[in-house]
Amino acid sequence: MKILIAEDDALSRLVLERAIRKLDHEYVTAMDGTQAWDIFQSSKLDVVISDWMMPGMDGVELCQRIRKMAGTPYTYFIFLTALSDKYHWLAGLEAGADDYLSKPLNLFELKTRLLVAQRVTSLHRQLAIQKSELEQLNGLLFKQAHRDPLTQLRNRLQMDEDLAALQDWIARYNQSCCLALCDIDFFKAFNDHYGHLAGDEVLRVLGQTIGQNMRGRDSVYRYGGEEFLIVLPEQSLASGAVVVARVLQAVENLAIPHQTRKPAGVLTMSAGIAALIPGDSRTIEDLLKEADKALYEAKESGRNRLAVSSIESIR
Repeated sequence: MKILIAEDDALSRLVLERAIRKLDHEYVTAMDGTQAWDIFQSSKLDVVISDWMMPGMDGVELCQRIRKMAGTPYTYFIFLTALSDKYHWLAGLEAGADDYLSKPLNLFELKTRLLVAQRVTSLHRQLAIQKSELEQLNGLLFKQAHRDPLTQLRNRLQMDEDLAALQDWIARYNQSCCLALCDIDFFKAFNDHYGHLAGDEVLRVLGQTIGQNMRGRDSVYRYGGEEFLIVLPEQSLASGAVVVARVLQAVENLAIPHQTRKPAGVLTMSAGIAALIPGDSRTIEDLLKEADKALYEAKESGRNRLAVSSIESIR
């Protein structure tokens, strides 16, 4: 282990250094509490053995500072003192100390204290590793729970959370927002003709293509089946329509064959878009319904096109 000795008395410090060296541990030395605190902040230490009374900063304050320092591995703290008053021992423990050694130093007692220190610090290191691994696992599980496993886009669970936050954001800052629902044209026929594996690959490719045509603040979700939701915050209907039209063109440009179309051609998407403007009393739920109606209109009017919500056309 690496041990910090905080001792202002030269003789006591020398005795402790020799004892620690004899027990095959490393050590660094501080001649007062202030120096010990500086060393602690810049070093990786397993144990601190500190005198109680020192100039600059006493052992109690040193111990308290160490215990309050966040983001560091656990350090075993031992007071080395000639004080035999049990109230001092209690005060030291309340400050965060783990154990005591009495002066004059006894090598056997030091060895036993350091054996305990080694077990305790090792256990804390293991717990820290396990905590880190658990946090990483929880993060991965959270991400998986909020991602569509096929397309790796955000799923309906993430969508519900994000849209609720978006509704609050719009109300607070009086901002505009566009939603667009996109649907793959004749996807059932594509699946029936080419097979579901090919259909899954199309969903993955289209999800990636849509994402590549978004800004940093825009979001894409797998809404369900062959439908995708595009959320465009801080965009007007006109600017949002430009983005969605670009997406539809990018999908068509993939030139994925779709022989079951009448006439035969390539895979395309249709979309419906709706917008909220500052001061609008409608909700995100209203906007979703309007985008869905517009999508239906795009399908009915020939597919491979973008339709604007009828609400927008009369405003």
